[in-house]
Amino acid sequence: MANIDDTGRMAPPEKSAETPGSPSATTSIDGKYLPPPPPKFGGVINLSAEQSKPFWPPTVVPPKGAPNVLLIMTDDQGYGVSSPFGGVIPTPAMERLAKVGLSYTQFHSTALCSPSRAALITGRNHHSVGSGQIGELSTGYPGYNSIIGPDNATIATILKQNGYATSWFGKEHNTPSFQYSIAGPFDQWPVGMGFEYFYGFMGGETDQWTPYLFRNQTQIFPWLDKPGYNLITDMADEAIKYMEEVEAAAPGKPFFLYYVPGGTTPSRCWLAKIRSRKSDKGWEDLRERIFANQQRLGVVPPGTQLTPWPKDILPEWDTLPEENKKLMVRQADVFGAYVAYTDHEIGRVIQAVEDMGKLDNTLIIYISGDNGNSAEGTVVGTPNQMTAYNGVLDLPIAEQMKAYDAWGSEETYPHMSVAWSWAFDTPFKWTKQVASHFGGTRQGMVISWPGHIEDPGGIRTQFHHLIDIVPTILEAAGVQQPLAVNGITQKPIEGVSMAYTFEKANANAPSKRETQYFEMFGNRAIYHDGWIAATTPPEPPWLLGAKPLPEVVNGYQWELYNIAEDYSENNDLAAKMPDKLRELRELFIVEATKYNVFPLDNSTLTRLITPRPSATAGRTVFTYSGEMPGIPIGNAPSLLNKSYTITAEVEIPQGGAEGMLVTMGGRFGGYGLYVLKGKPIFTYNLLDLARFRWEGAAALTPGKHTIVFDFKYDGPGPGKGGTGILSVDGTAVANQKMPHTIPFIMAIDETFDVGVDTRTSVDDKDYQIPFRFTGKLTKLTFKLGPEELMPADHKAKAEAEARVNN
Repeated sequence: MANIDDTGRMAPPEKSAETPGSPSATTSIDGKYLPPPPPKFGGVINLSAEQSKPFWPPTVVPPKGAPNVLLIMTDDQGYGVSSPFGGVIPTPAMERLAKVGLSYTQFHSTALCSPSRAALITGRNHHSVGSGQIGELSTGYPGYNSIIGPDNATIATILKQNGYATSWFGKEHNTPSFQYSIAGPFDQWPVGMGFEYFYGFMGGETDQWTPYLFRNQTQIFPWLDKPGYNLITDMADEAIKYMEEVEAAAPGKPFFLYYVPGGTTPSRCWLAKIRSRKSDKGWEDLRERIFANQQRLGVVPPGTQLTPWPKDILPEWDTLPEENKKLMVRQADVFGAYVAYTDHEIGRVIQAVEDMGKLDNTLIIYISGDNGNSAEGTVVGTPNQMTAYNGVLDLPIAEQMKAYDAWGSEETYPHMSVAWSWAFDTPFKWTKQVASHFGGTRQGMVISWPGHIEDPGGIRTQFHHLIDIVPTILEAAGVQQPLAVNGITQKPIEGVSMAYTFEKANANAPSKRETQYFEMFGNRAIYHDGWIAATTPPEPPWLLGAKPLPEVVNGYQWELYNIAEDYSENNDLAAKMPDKLRELRELFIVEATKYNVFPLDNSTLTRLITPRPSATAGRTVFTYSGEMPGIPIGNAPSLLNKSYTITAEVEIPQGGAEGMLVTMGGRFGGYGLYVLKGKPIFTYNLLDLARFRWEGAAALTPGKHTIVFDFKYDGPGPGKGGTGILSVDGTAVANQKMPHTIPFIMAIDETFDVGVDTRTSVDDKDYQIPFRFTGKLTKLTFKLGPEELMPADHKAKAEAEARVNN
């Protein structure tokens, strides 16, 4: 390890051999207080420069031998996905690292996206940093407000102040949702959390062809005029370019690169490559194959049992009609192709590190998934996730088959059946969101550091958690946790270093993590010294709201497992050992109190309707002008379940004009008011299931015009229809009734665009992006009526929004 003396203590700071005060002088710091106090001027100042001696403050550099760090984590992948951990999907980049590094078979997440990511970059439990759930469900309690806080400095902040170049590529789901806009504040954007460079997307997910993409704090659109663009490849290109530019600008300066792809869709070529690796025999057969591979590779211990298939909540493969089977195989193939494609691009980044001659001194940590496989696609899956988010939980197979050939392309927004998700979490039970069981929290991980890992290709079985990554990196770099950052006293890092496992002599050493709690949406568990107590999920996450949940504190049943002998949590000992269960349940109370887990909350409605900071809350009139793309959903007017009027004051030049006036959403649901071949049009895209169109008969003449779309909603109740009237200069030009509207979620990663369409079109047959308006948009006004929902409707809306946010 860097800068560690023979006693295992932090060695004194190092100074360079250069003359103190020279422009090339460097120093490492003790790092207790960041940034370090400015050094005293060591030169001489007299009346003239000729009689004076200059003195440059030394440049802060990491301790001698500090490695580069490449921290990789993929999205929504359970333990049985990647090939080093038994998966049938080829992930050669991860295999490459496993052969020269270590594979960890008892490594854990929090069971959900942004909580896992908050734990990973801070080294603290997710509730300790305000991330007890995703930010979209934040509530005003310390463990749940989505605010990481300045007293929880990230690994990037620490390493940056110690002389590292720090960067973040990919998914960014740690900024509070009410801070997404250009108005800031930016203290919990990557740049405010110590990452000097950011290239990635905001939020939980994004379209990989037209992503909600940022460079630092500026939204960018690199796919325009670039056929075949995909973010997964673009991310790798940008990361490689960044590393090369840092090396050119500051040769030898160590980097910390956080690489977190979030793609969910592969290119067609990857779909063809993966097809031969899959079986048509279904999800139970897939589990058996993965489990056999896991036994062969030694990534499950001898005697491990494959947990039984949950036929009470998921269908058995042989019960499906043949057409269903054909579709389900396609769903799994697309998922597998995405995994393989993502791993390939990760491999390009790793190869670039080697090509730069830096692989031997680069600590690479590759975590497969931030939680178990996603169960958000319903039991039958969907070609358009927006349908599931809006309560369509059983989209007919015949309807899905219309998208069979396009499945996995930019024309679909797909999700596979929950049954596949359960299978990819082999050998465990449950899935993403379920923090009580390893199907939601067990992740495959490999660590590579040539010359420092003494047991290449070895397997480590010590019990560890995402919070243990930060202290591992700090120990490897010879950097200590600061006592204060920017004058603010820091909370202690709650993780423990895993660096002891790098030594071959410690291959079977006891884990230095003796205790770890888990909690998400009321499902919870407590691990201690080889035992785990876990609540039984009262309801599958993919049936959110199907039945009332029990009282959260005392209404849950508990299970008990001796995982030292029962790796897969197959043999519940709760009835046989009530005293042991009671002991662990009491320990959970202690740990939960310590780490801000209380108050427990298994609700969705209460969280979703909780008032949060917002720049637009309560507004009913919104006014814009000119071109204004990329306004986030939370800052835009919502047209759901209400009457509204959109008024566009435009000026048409000689020769005519066309283009987008305003749009929200796109190919998978949304609306657009635009001018096409001179004619005004309003299109409403009902989740790509139907489109409703209002079109003027005549082209707009040169000069000023007022275009109005007025919609009267047939409420109360969600998703009702209504009557829309399109008018020009006070005269109705189109009038029709729409039988249904989108009830809950109009868009996720699309933005509200004025004067242009930056993402996907609401009707590909009409126009292609960016479709800029070629006239003058003088003024655009939205006037919104009240939301027309009954109390029960608010509950249904909350449940739908929870499906999205999770």
